[in-house]
Amino acid sequence: MSSHAPPAYPWKHGAPRTVFITGASSGIGRDMARRLAAEGASIALFNRSAAEDVLAELRAAARSADQGFACYRADVADARAIEAAVAQAVRDMGAPDLAIHSAGVLHNGPLLQSSAQDFERVIDINLKGSRHFAAAVLAHMRAGSQIAFIASLAALTGNFGYTAYCASKYGVRGLAEALRYELQLQGIDVSLCCPGEIMTPMVAQERQCMHPVSAAMKDFAGSSTLDASVPALLRGIARREFEITDTPKAALTAFLSRHLPGLARAVGDRIARGAQQKLQKGQP
Repeated sequence: MSSHAPPAYPWKHGAPRTVFITGASSGIGRDMARRLAAEGASIALFNRSAAEDVLAELRAAARSADQGFACYRADVADARAIEAAVAQAVRDMGAPDLAIHSAGVLHNGPLLQSSAQDFERVIDINLKGSRHFAAAVLAHMRAGSQIAFIASLAALTGNFGYTAYCASKYGVRGLAEALRYELQLQGIDVSLCCPGEIMTPMVAQERQCMHPVSAAMKDFAGSSTLDASVPALLRGIARREFEITDTPKAALTAFLSRHLPGLARAVGDRIARGAQQKLQKGQP
């Protein structure tokens, strides 16, 4: 792409020059990184494993040869490790204008069919990891910068078989809501992305063994693709919006959960009961 091409997104304070992203080895984080590289950003990735294929993709998408790309190996569930990795990235690339926490895991299964270890793993990565990354990057961020959390509609409404996941994402929502108040006097904006189901590799794998009632509730909310959802999320981030959804169905679900929670639960109850009755009758 030409370095003179106009930005693809409506950046309120100009396109970010340096972006830190967790969970960019695949899915939403990877797609966001590629699109932000095309906007001219230098990008630091934070993954548990090396990401040479992603770095090559970012170099190919870059606007200019002046952009820098690097991967720092760290587990977001390890507070000291992510703090050290972020500090090294700041020394190498400078403080981020935009930090995006996209690392996360899924677990589908009713509470009594899941172990304590299953629950703890989801909380450790999705919720504690959000805290650890935020604490690490905010120590270096300046007025005018922004931090974005990739949550889910599961931050706004429950779903059958997602006790751990919903608990973790509701927690991320609470973290983001509180940070918004804490950071506004420092001039740092907070965004909370709450997309519906996006068919990433992680979600596709989950779908293969998903509980039928969970699948029915997800089918009602609808699925999207990275190509459709990520630009919508980035537009919201660019505008410095707080709560961001990706599709009309996701926006409707968010609206109902916020303003008509009784109706949202009634709709969810009807879908869940219908799916359970089909399951009991042996119907697909």
